[in-house]
Amino acid sequence: MTHAASRERWLGKVFLGDWVNARGGTAPVIEPATGNPLATSGIASREDVEEGVNRARVAQRAWAALPFDKRAAIFYEAARLLKARAVRFIDWNVRECGSIVPKAQWELDATYEQLLMAAALPMQPDGLLFPSALPGRTNHWRRIPIGLVGVIAPWNFPLLLAMRSVAPALALGNAVLLKPDLQSAITGGALIAELFADAGLPPGVLQMLPGGPSIGDAIVRHSEVGMISFTGSTAVGRQIGEICGRLLKKVSLELGGNNAMIVLADADLEKAASCAAWSAFLHQGQICMQAGRHLVHRSVAAVYAEKLAGRAMRLAVGNPAEGPVHIGPLINERQAERVERIVLESVAAGAKIVVGGKRNGRYFEPTVLTDVTAQMPAFHEEIFGPVAPVTVFDSDDEAVELVHASDYGLAAAIHSRSRSAAMAIATRLRAGMVHINDQTVNNEFQVPFGGMGASGNGGRFGGPANVEEFTQTQWISELETPIEYPF
Repeated sequence: MTHAASRERWLGKVFLGDWVNARGGTAPVIEPATGNPLATSGIASREDVEEGVNRARVAQRAWAALPFDKRAAIFYEAARLLKARAVRFIDWNVRECGSIVPKAQWELDATYEQLLMAAALPMQPDGLLFPSALPGRTNHWRRIPIGLVGVIAPWNFPLLLAMRSVAPALALGNAVLLKPDLQSAITGGALIAELFADAGLPPGVLQMLPGGPSIGDAIVRHSEVGMISFTGSTAVGRQIGEICGRLLKKVSLELGGNNAMIVLADADLEKAASCAAWSAFLHQGQICMQAGRHLVHRSVAAVYAEKLAGRAMRLAVGNPAEGPVHIGPLINERQAERVERIVLESVAAGAKIVVGGKRNGRYFEPTVLTDVTAQMPAFHEEIFGPVAPVTVFDSDDEAVELVHASDYGLAAAIHSRSRSAAMAIATRLRAGMVHINDQTVNNEFQVPFGGMGASGNGGRFGGPANVEEFTQTQWISELETPIEYPF
């Protein structure tokens, strides 16, 4: 444990409106780059969840009744504190999550924008008036808080992907129970709870409960939790969706992806390769929007692979806490072994390694594969590692078929000098986000974000979608004089 970490008030604790000893014990916070412990995180128990729900239920009523300008002021202060603590947030993101410094800086800046947008939400119109066929009746249709929202956040962009649900849910009058992944419990949990507490969020409105699947399950199944916002794997998302369906509970699922980068014959290959390298190798490929399949017209596939391999060879791999690198460690040994297995099995089936392909502990070289077919693991599995598999096509129809050979439908990118040709393909794709002459890891937080198919249940984050996701609606009709009915 570092000397600085030993002084933290959250050490070994959970947040229930205040820092309290975790009933579920503690877990070491491990640095992926070295395997060394950095600090100790508390582990919530089911009793902690129950207490958190009880505290949140009481606090939420007063929070929702708070005037909008008072609520907004807390988010402006949280944004200010986030910037003031930038070095602290970035350092934890690098050390705890294996992020390179530019990625951690971008994540912090994006989170700052999330907080500013959340500050604007409480002052938006919260309803409509509808006409009535009955003279004298007024129909009010308004949006009201759900009540308690459970947020289950992932480890890869722990600060941003937690905050994109926590901030709008809070801003719209809900209380939140946040469960960060234990692999990112500080960056995606403790620092967020500390930030809001210091910004003046009333006690009890936010609970922070690190833990494993059992704690997530307790939050999902609790009868007082009215909504679950989950970002993570499709397998776990299906389980959560099934439980919420039986409980008639609102659920927003942002799940995995096996995203296609389509390169047409007339594409600018230098720029396409630049976009491809960014979307395949950024954060070691541990991004749901990673370009996991590179579908390239046969006539330009060899040149594209060569240019992409050239970029991969120039990327430095190493510990991001020790100096500038492009590729840091994968989050754990199991994930590194999985990436290696996908590459080796694909090579055994006929794929060729152009560059990379080797693992050193949790580090995996940026890798370009060619001759990849739809039957290989590198094509049909979500890799979540720094691997770019290249598959050729001969026609636009074949490219579309290859995209749809996967059940995922999160993001796609299309490169062509003809915007109309690219748009014609984009409109045929079953994907929640399609980017022309850009890359797949794209996010503008004022634009609704989400996937189709196995990548989600149609929920969206960002812009006006936040209001729809984190509220429910109520119809109130009123008459001056009661109606007298026939019986």
